[in-house]
Amino acid sequence: MAKPGPRNLITDVAGLSVGHATDAAAASGVTVLLCEAAWRAGVDVGGGGPGLRETESLAPENLVGRADAIVLAGGSVFGLGAADGVAALLSARGVGLALKPGAPKIPIVPAAVLHDLGNGGDKDWRLEPPYRRLGMAAVEAAQADFALGSVGAGRGAMAGLIKGGIGSASLDLGGGLMVGALAAVNCVGSARMPGSDAFWAWPFEIDGEFGGQRPAGEVDASDPAPDEGRLKSLGRLQPGANTTLAVVAVSADLSTAECKRLAMMAQDGLARAVRPAHTPFDGDVVFALASGAVALGESNDRAVQIARLGSAAADCLARAIARGVWEAS
Repeated sequence: MAKPGPRNLITDVAGLSVGHATDAAAASGVTVLLCEAAWRAGVDVGGGGPGLRETESLAPENLVGRADAIVLAGGSVFGLGAADGVAALLSARGVGLALKPGAPKIPIVPAAVLHDLGNGGDKDWRLEPPYRRLGMAAVEAAQADFALGSVGAGRGAMAGLIKGGIGSASLDLGGGLMVGALAAVNCVGSARMPGSDAFWAWPFEIDGEFGGQRPAGEVDASDPAPDEGRLKSLGRLQPGANTTLAVVAVSADLSTAECKRLAMMAQDGLARAVRPAHTPFDGDVVFALASGAVALGESNDRAVQIARLGSAAADCLARAIARGVWEAS
């Protein structure tokens, strides 16, 4: 039976590290995932109000199809500046594409942002948003062990009407195949079942990792948007005002197109953990990374293995989302 890796974090996929930088005064922050080398990568956008950078470089029909780092940030459009800091610091470290001798290295740093501008904190930064600085600080803080909850990109996050945050989970499939997920949960939908402390993701929970709550008796899930009135009163039902950002990673040798498929399958994990998901008000996005450490081969069994990895990635993401909310609250 598959079990989480030793950390139950995305960094159980060897070669990854994660760093947070949190601005307590602004009630916002940045989370950066670093790859040991440029990994094959893909992305799938499921929400109606995304805020993105360099995602087209991961399209299967385009040239690069790899990433040196993934940036998740608060701050809405201002948070995209975090990737500038990450790219500058990685280039100074000699990371990135070398197109001409003597020219600066060019790191590929896709990014996605969530909207936390209305969730408290001092956002009066005028011409100097803090995100470029926070991006560099998150790189400096990156390591295999990292905190969950109200840190980094999850500092100002909300999950419907309760606190959201950073979550992560992993699953060891054996034979060297490790799957992991990282999520910054700021969704308009609810991660908990109506009238219950149980998470929608409870069937996928392993070893009480997000509190072990179970539905008590019958749960009525017939209302597709039970908190709509309260969310309207809080100003949450606006395009781009919410979002779940996620990264899934595997140790397999996937192509860029196969990473795209992995990200698409992992979106189902978001829908299992949040209800409703992928709304016009969310900027939901899932990045997928593959280290290439384990060869899957080229037979028909390869497609079977990719299907298995995608299913595991969806389960990991559902668990990571619930963990993020649990740890934040």
